[in-house]
Amino acid sequence: MSVQPVILWTDALIFALLAGVLVLVWFIRRQPHLRAPWAAVARRPMAIGAALVLAVFVIIGLLDSLHYREKLGDSPPAKPQYSVEVLSVFDALVGPLRTQQEKTYSAPLAMQLYAKEFVERDDATARDYPRLKYGGAHLRQAAARVPDIVRRIFVGVAQGLAASLLLFGLLAAWQTRLRHLAFGEWLTAWGTGRLGWPGRTVVLILTAMLMLGVVIARLAAGYHVFGTDKVGQDVLYISLKSIRTGLVIGTLTTLVTLPLAIVLGIAAGYFRGWVDDVIQYVYTVLNSIPGVLLIAAAVLIVQVSIEANPDLFDTAAARADIRLLALCLIMGVTSWTGLARLLRGESLKLRTLDYVEAARAFGVSHARIISRHIFPNVFHLVLIAIVLDFSGLVLAEAVLSYVGVGVDPTMYSWGNMINGARLELAREPVVWWQLGAAFAFMFALVLAANLFADGVRDAFDPRLGGRR
Repeated sequence: MSVQPVILWTDALIFALLAGVLVLVWFIRRQPHLRAPWAAVARRPMAIGAALVLAVFVIIGLLDSLHYREKLGDSPPAKPQYSVEVLSVFDALVGPLRTQQEKTYSAPLAMQLYAKEFVERDDATARDYPRLKYGGAHLRQAAARVPDIVRRIFVGVAQGLAASLLLFGLLAAWQTRLRHLAFGEWLTAWGTGRLGWPGRTVVLILTAMLMLGVVIARLAAGYHVFGTDKVGQDVLYISLKSIRTGLVIGTLTTLVTLPLAIVLGIAAGYFRGWVDDVIQYVYTVLNSIPGVLLIAAAVLIVQVSIEANPDLFDTAAARADIRLLALCLIMGVTSWTGLARLLRGESLKLRTLDYVEAARAFGVSHARIISRHIFPNVFHLVLIAIVLDFSGLVLAEAVLSYVGVGVDPTMYSWGNMINGARLELAREPVVWWQLGAAFAFMFALVLAANLFADGVRDAFDPRLGGRR
């Protein structure tokens, strides 16, 4: 084989989570009482628009989770040897962004390096801005850069519009056949928002994303769209690679948090007495310790253990992946207290209701009462907490990496981008694009997650049912 598949720990957990989500979707589709609130989420324009943006991030993260190692060209066929560099399917799809590396910093869409150097010209040495090796290399003169950029933007917008019109035509053909409507009738219903689902929002968001994606692809074919970093790597490539780290932090940490919060929170509220006292004591002690210090201490312990056993990891990617997984576990163990306190308060209220008291009087077991009467009535809180905490965990990774106790320094993450850019803000002129790119991608992901969380909260929270 020309490649050797590599399955990291986080890769296995990501695809196990994906399989679990697909099974959950299949189960929800078969239960009308579960399908109804999700149908309400799908009818909210803001929620469905945010879901489309989140889907793009998820697709990039999944493609970046399919890892492999390339076969070395001079290795014997009988006993092939593979490179120590671990790549992903996403790396293969955006090959030029990864391989076209400059010498050092360059500004977005620039043709020259950001700092002057001594350059040989006409048998003389002059101090000037050297031309980039890849960015704008197809141009002979600097004066042609702006017209070329404008042309690429217009071509990208036109191609994005053409692709969106094609998708709109396919959507219209499918909907007219499904609803047995004439095209004019369906178009009128789409334009007036009477389809029963936010068709206008879907078309507008897809059109905007297609145009933006095609424009970036056209510009990236000739330039570094977001410039390059200190070692000359394309900042757009680093930002896209950081998506997987943000998604892993947000999802895997939640998987660790939920069992602890659900079990301990419901147990404290339902059983009360000494069980409640012990659980309250545990999360009060955890809350009294500054979270950053607790996470920093645990991460440093893990880091020392990893460095003391280098023979357990065959690649640098495996070592960085273990540290990422350890960070998820540590953050999950230290961030369950808020949801547990919320579930405890709700369980205290639910255990006093008449049907719960009647079930207990008839001798129904505690496990059955909790599974049939308590948990279904607090599930909306769990679901809302998941989508709300996701954005907070993504931002937490950036803060922890900024202070040096986050993911491995060799791993692509927005926190490492911010940490690497902070010292360059003192330059004159300022190197701002690495910080700007990390902020833009984090802002898009967190905003989409929060807007989707608002739609989920409105659909699942029974207290808001009468207001909507």
